[in-house]
Amino acid sequence: MVGIRSDLGAVTAGLTLPFSSGAVEGQVNRIKMLKRQMFGRAGVDLLRKRILLAR
Repeated sequence: MVGIRSDLGAVTAGLTLPFSSGAVEGQVNRIKMLKRQMFGRAGVDLLRKRILLAR
């Protein structure tokens, strides 16, 4: 509860404004999942291809 009160402006904006960063957050979570799967296996080139091709 203390955390919500300290960020009251952000919480209010998130609940009242018509736009959201939900789509961006979903992409970030997908990329983080791919990075965890690829850890220690291959280089940046393969990771980049997986990020671009995975849906």
